[in-house]
Amino acid sequence: MSVAQANHQATRTNAANGDVRIKSLIGLIDVLIALVADENAELAKGLPASRLKQVDEKNRLAEIFERTVAECAAGTATLNVRDRILREQLLDRIFKLRAAMDENLVRLRAAIEASSRRIEAVMQAIREQIAAVSPYGASGRVAAHAVSSGTSRSV
Repeated sequence: MSVAQANHQATRTNAANGDVRIKSLIGLIDVLIALVADENAELAKGLPASRLKQVDEKNRLAEIFERTVAECAAGTATLNVRDRILREQLLDRIFKLRAAMDENLVRLRAAIEASSRRIEAVMQAIREQIAAVSPYGASGRVAAHAVSSGTSRSV
């Protein structure tokens, strides 16, 4: 095998490995998109963010995705995509993931705000209940309760 043939074979092997890595990344992104879409549907129903079953898996996959992106940004890994169709698929998935994550962010913020309002309503009800039965006034002093006194005449 000549040097040129060896270089050509190495290039083809690297391209094949790159294609496998890209296909794997596309698969990861597809799963992330599906998880985020499920989470968004649950949030749209009004479920609190703390009760969502997708959170752990979404975080695990997002960490893998972020690590891959960080490796590419640092130059320790490359995603050379020679196949135009594969490159377009990857870009399409990245745009879809971004749109799903943008929606997820909006829905999560709304869920957090709704949870805060529910907590505040419960706390207000507790404060009102405590105030109604507390012997102390707002100043911290014993509240003077209006007491009616009358005379009772017995014959």
